[in-house]
Amino acid sequence: MPRFLAPLAGLAALGVALTACAPESADGIVDVDVAAAPPADAIAVVDGDLDDAVADALSALPEIIEADLEETGVPGLAVAVVHDGEVVFSDGYGVKSAGGDDAVDAETVFQIASVSKSISSTAITAAIAEGALTWETPVSSLLPDFALADPYVTENATVADYFSHRSGLATGAGDDLEDLGYDRAYVLEHLQMLPLDAFRSTYHYSNYGITVGAEAAAAAVGMPWEDAVEELVYEPLGMTHTSSRYDDFLARDNRADIHAFVDGEFQPVFTRDPDPQAPAGGVSSNVLDLAVWMNAVLADGEHDGDQVFDPAALTAATTGETVSGHPMDNTWRTSLYGFGFNAESAAGGRTVIGHSGGFVLGAATNIRMIPSLDLGIVTLTNGAPYGLPEAVNAQFLDLVQYGEVTRDWVTDYQSAVASLTAPAGDLVDASAPGDPEPAGPPSDYTGTYGNDYFGALTVSERDGALVLAMGPDGDYTVELSAWDGDVFSFVPTGENAPEGSLSSATFTRGPAGVDALTLEFFDSQGLGTWRR
Repeated sequence: MPRFLAPLAGLAALGVALTACAPESADGIVDVDVAAAPPADAIAVVDGDLDDAVADALSALPEIIEADLEETGVPGLAVAVVHDGEVVFSDGYGVKSAGGDDAVDAETVFQIASVSKSISSTAITAAIAEGALTWETPVSSLLPDFALADPYVTENATVADYFSHRSGLATGAGDDLEDLGYDRAYVLEHLQMLPLDAFRSTYHYSNYGITVGAEAAAAAVGMPWEDAVEELVYEPLGMTHTSSRYDDFLARDNRADIHAFVDGEFQPVFTRDPDPQAPAGGVSSNVLDLAVWMNAVLADGEHDGDQVFDPAALTAATTGETVSGHPMDNTWRTSLYGFGFNAESAAGGRTVIGHSGGFVLGAATNIRMIPSLDLGIVTLTNGAPYGLPEAVNAQFLDLVQYGEVTRDWVTDYQSAVASLTAPAGDLVDASAPGDPEPAGPPSDYTGTYGNDYFGALTVSERDGALVLAMGPDGDYTVELSAWDGDVFSFVPTGENAPEGSLSSATFTRGPAGVDALTLEFFDSQGLGTWRR
């Protein structure tokens, strides 16, 4: 069954117990910061002085980053820290492209992948502040031509439902179409062909669910999404190095290449154009712009005296709405997702909001904010998901809260994200038959096959090999290798096919010969059969 990679929705849900040691005062008694109401009570920072704790953690941060870069092999990284409304740290480390000497600095622009979801969420809150919509506005009232498989869900699903991954769309729904080269309009139109899980009671991380909600908001303000988020977020906050257009990223002189993990090292061998899912993963930015944005989030949506984001809508976005990770044990905390933000409870009891982002083709990012400490950190890297940005941020926040790093975060996060870069496909661990049946002549298989979801597919013979071409322009091509009779193998490519992926292509014969082809990698929802 093909696997669609969802970039790091919540690492606790992936199997890492996010625990830490409680600090003790000199007399051995744990100090508690008592808030206005018990739900906000939390263990005090280790020495009782937050400014000193932040300063001590900042002094240790460069050494932590250098060690983590050396351990992981990721080429480059940029980081910024905000506290009490100020940017208190920003710097770059490593290089923009492996093998080069162009150093990363604080102004280097990275593709931020799924951290885009949090940016998009705040754009919704800005539109809410203008009165254009609410989180509870039904998408059907803004996108009357959009539909899902269930008419009830089509009519009733709200912007909030799509931004909290509870529409019933499966994890990765529509990502397969994007990998083939289809644009946003095609993907959204064909979501209605996908089966749905239970509405509002199941969590499935969906890039195109977020994109649906964002498109509805764009309709509410009367402009394309890319223009809307610029007007609602980037311009008011002065984020001059941030864009939701891939072409803008490519036009930056100071930008980081993406690096996939290939043959045991990070290599800049791919590009990643995420425009079709721009609201979910298409933002590019640098840590200085994101630091300004984090400060606005921590200030309940205020920036330079202006209320950019609606405070109530922002609170709804940054607090738990959906269970994103059920505990594996009753000693674990539950992972929650708001509207485009993860919301968790740290070991010391403080609410932490944030998000991770990752492209298997070569990017990994993380933001984490602790509102009760008015503290945030953003780390952007140019290497495929390897746990590095999450580890850097966890180590820094450990030092602030507890005075020490509480566990080996690099190792733990590497374990947590390992599945994201694991090969996909039913033949990955399969052994080729020792005495396979011979395949038929190429003429048995060549021709055009149709599929209402994926579009047409052609099989042709080139230099004695069968080549499959699909996608809107036939640009997605793979070579079929004989496996056993009418079963062939192929190596899928794209964001959802890490190195080592291998899948089957099975031709089916009818009375008149071969009349169908099933590609296992594209059949996760039962739509991967093409008919002649």
